[in-house]
Amino acid sequence: MAQENNGELPQALSATATPNQIAIKVWRLIFVSSLLILGGIAGYRVGIEFVVWVSDPANTNVYIVAMRESLKVTSVTLLAFTLLGVLFARLISTPAFRRLVQSGDRLHDMKPNEKVATFIGILVGLLLTIMLRIAFPILGIGGTLVVGIVLLYLGIVATWSMKDDLRIILPGGGPVTADGKDILPEQCKILDTNVIIDGRVADICRTGFIEGPIYVPGFVLDELQHIADSADSLKRARGRRGLDILNQMRTELKMMIRTYDNVDQNDRDEVDAKLVKLAKKLGGKIVTNDYNLNKVAELQGVPVLNINELANAVKPVVLPGEEMLVTIIKEGKEMNQGVAYLDDGTMIVVEGGRRRIGETLPVVTSSVLQTVAGKMIFANIRGDVVEEEEGANGGIRAYPRSGPRR
Repeated sequence: MAQENNGELPQALSATATPNQIAIKVWRLIFVSSLLILGGIAGYRVGIEFVVWVSDPANTNVYIVAMRESLKVTSVTLLAFTLLGVLFARLISTPAFRRLVQSGDRLHDMKPNEKVATFIGILVGLLLTIMLRIAFPILGIGGTLVVGIVLLYLGIVATWSMKDDLRIILPGGGPVTADGKDILPEQCKILDTNVIIDGRVADICRTGFIEGPIYVPGFVLDELQHIADSADSLKRARGRRGLDILNQMRTELKMMIRTYDNVDQNDRDEVDAKLVKLAKKLGGKIVTNDYNLNKVAELQGVPVLNINELANAVKPVVLPGEEMLVTIIKEGKEMNQGVAYLDDGTMIVVEGGRRRIGETLPVVTSSVLQTVAGKMIFANIRGDVVEEEEGANGGIRAYPRSGPRR
């Protein structure tokens, strides 16, 4: 029974062969057949050269003369050399095809920029080889082959060294992330100095709301380092905080630094102007919390992701008449007003809350005001709480004078 199963196993495997395996077998047959034909032709040519060399009357060596007399039948000699060429080709066909398949697998796993760099390097090497062959015919076939191999190697190494810069020259040759995914400049989110120091962008990126790679230009990093080296202790602390946040983001997120800094820019421009030019050149988006940079970028047609606008957008919606529980923490600007805050920092102005500082009490929203800085909510203390307070006071209004009122 086991023998029957063993006999049927190759048939089952052949029946379930994938198209890729069938294609490899076909290419193997074509490759081996072509190599055998080339080996036979090469052996035949070598045989001709050998017969001509031996048949030359100028060669008076004893061994050559004896060989010349023994080689009466030229066709047999040529057939022997042809068979030797075919045999040599057959010996090297299997390892050569295996190396070819491995090279194809490596080429398949290469990133687009690596493929572009490899083909450009091969093209440059071949062109230089042809030019040297035309300029120096004395090199011969062997010398040309050696020089060509050297130039191909140098061309591939040279183009691979600048593979990340090919995106600026050719489309589709951009850099890649650590996990092997392609990075397109159109997906880049370019960080501003202020938003780095702010720190909220790191938390937003961790949640996945900002997709694609994150790019920190070199001039932004230089400005951040300049702030960290400032003589002002406050600026120095802000700069160091920004550098710490960048270090955290670099280890946790898909972040690039100075990758596209070869884009033409004027060194005399301000950082904001450089950000706008870079975003327009790459087709990326600017991530900032600067109101002025936001407006300038929008005027020039550059998409902007404003962290402050995102924070305002995700704040809870409060409608007039809605009740909430707040703690009065300080006095308001107007008479008899108290101020409270929600968890997200939204300010609530409570009418009649001046005397209730430090207390936690229910309030009812009366109106919501949207300002540039965010939302401001106006509310009144819930009616039953006011009635309880009046009942506790006996419903008698207190006056500053003592004694009964006449």
